[in-house]
Amino acid sequence: MYRDKTDEQIIEFLRNDSRESFVDIGKKLKLSESAVRRRVKNLVDNGTIKRFTIEEGEKNTTSAIVLISVDSTIDTSKVSSKLTKLDGVKTVYEITGQYDISVIITAPSIGEINSSIDALRKIPGVIDSNTVIILRTVK
Repeated sequence: MYRDKTDEQIIEFLRNDSRESFVDIGKKLKLSESAVRRRVKNLVDNGTIKRFTIEEGEKNTTSAIVLISVDSTIDTSKVSSKLTKLDGVKTVYEITGQYDISVIITAPSIGEINSSIDALRKIPGVIDSNTVIILRTVK
């Protein structure tokens, strides 16, 4: 998975605007469109780029942070893996401290957040949770 400076620049361009064309990236880096396309394909093939996605604005969404305790006899990574498959789960972090896992849930309404929380509490190994609703993001 060797990446050179050019690969890093391509990744940064795509991170800032994943819709930027290979032609435009090539012009900035003085590369042909096909050279950029080949490099991006290699970055995808070797797992450096895992997916291309969009990030929606916060309009009409509600978010929550859920802190989860896992039974000490259960492998935390197995619980984390199951959490990633739940509707509304945006990010799963394995953490240190009083709780074992932190989950970010995003949904259009509190009701849907509550449904996601109900589902995560039913996962074997989850023994406790503490949820906070995010009121606003300060940038």
